[in-house]
Amino acid sequence: MTYSVAVSGASGYAGGEILRLLASHPDIEIRTVTAHSNAGQPLVQHQPHLRSLAHLTLQDTTPEILSGHDIVFLALPHGQSGQYTDALGDTPLVIDAGADHRLTSQDSWDSFYGGDFHEPWAYGVPELLVGGVKQREMLRGATRIAAPGCNASTVSLSLAPGVAAGVIDAGDIVSVLAVGPSGAGKSLKTNLLASEILGSANPYAVGGTHRHIPEIRQALAAASGAAPDGIRISFTPVLVPMSRGILATSTAPIIDGVSDAEIRAAWEEAYGDETFVQLLPTGQFPRTADVVGANTALIGLAIDRAANRVTVVTAVDNLVKGTAGAAIQSMNLALGLPESRALSVNGVAP
Repeated sequence: MTYSVAVSGASGYAGGEILRLLASHPDIEIRTVTAHSNAGQPLVQHQPHLRSLAHLTLQDTTPEILSGHDIVFLALPHGQSGQYTDALGDTPLVIDAGADHRLTSQDSWDSFYGGDFHEPWAYGVPELLVGGVKQREMLRGATRIAAPGCNASTVSLSLAPGVAAGVIDAGDIVSVLAVGPSGAGKSLKTNLLASEILGSANPYAVGGTHRHIPEIRQALAAASGAAPDGIRISFTPVLVPMSRGILATSTAPIIDGVSDAEIRAAWEEAYGDETFVQLLPTGQFPRTADVVGANTALIGLAIDRAANRVTVVTAVDNLVKGTAGAAIQSMNLALGLPESRALSVNGVAP
């Protein structure tokens, strides 16, 4: 069976990456691409690397144009998806790459986003531990999926095994992330100009203000069975001059009496059978260069007994495993297709 697809926000980075991956999917027909200010222009004018889709023209983003497809992907700024999802009730599968359907708590939404709160959907991180099972079980046959925030899923995948196994203290997590500017979207902003970021590292959303914090707390609470209030995290992203990628370094205290073998076993048991989340051998740590273009999260684990903390270093491509790849992996599960279809573990080098 071939599924017809519409992709909104197709002129942006996330929309473009969704299209790049879908273009090689044997079960998908990309029928419609939409935008706002760029409507009426050829898709390749904004995504010149997508040569196989040169026949497509960007249309207006309206419920009428998006409806009538088997699958709709929404790659819109946060707070804009809800107005369309409400009108797509007859669409068999809708996948939102924005934040509108990620959070279960309206208080968290009001505090970090504001505007209308929309019902939470199945969370699109298949490998994430949730109450002793994997999130993929909630994605099988799903009709509504919320793709993750790239920083949020990276930190959550980093720490969920330790939290779920009870070997680390989730009440004192510190995460510092080096992130590429493509995670901020394609709109022109002074702080994202090349002259501002080349040769510099720039922290932003410092002091507990980043919007992905409640998403991380929600995911780790689900992994541990605790309330989100029991998850305390100091989260600091740093913008660095690489177009795409996240390198997240997260630490948390070791629970008293837990052995080194028990700590490593928690991550090995969680990800030993996973294709797209891989724990590296002891003493090895990932680079962002190793995951560019891949739907892979590579994890390095260190046990720092002097500080009595576990350190987890995780690298992902923010546009693939962090966004579009996670969305398509979740789509495959929802449709009953092989989970890895149109997705690769291999990056691009050099």
